Amino acid sequence: MEIFLDYLIVFLIGGFICMIGEVLIITTNLTPARILVSFVIFGVFLEAVGVFDYISSFAKAGINVPIIGFGASLTKGAISAVESQGLLGVFTGSLTSTSGGIAAAIIFGFLFALMCHSRTKK
Repeated sequence: MEIFLDYLIVFLIGGFICMIGEVLIITTNLTPARILVSFVIFGVFLEAVGVFDYISSFAKAGINVPIIGFGASLTKGAISAVESQGLLGVFTGSLTSTSGGIAAAIIFGFLFALMCHSRTKK
């Protein structure tokens, strides 16, 4: 029963985040790209003020899987690299901490583009 409750919490929180994105698309003139960047910045903000880990312990993948978790990972990597390497860590830490996800997105995007015969719209 506990695992069902965990899945329900993840589904509700992740769905709520997606609902916010859809509401922003429908009710504003913001492009989807600007909304995604806003979500990344929101994740950066949550990590910078120190509340992302608290939310993540409760929401689990509901907050980590959407793009908000990517912003928090960028910030967490940059903060830890600055502590260990100094100012150079601002530039290297965020990419080091998210390089696996970025590489997977590029590789799988390329593979699916080959499999699905992608073409431009007319």
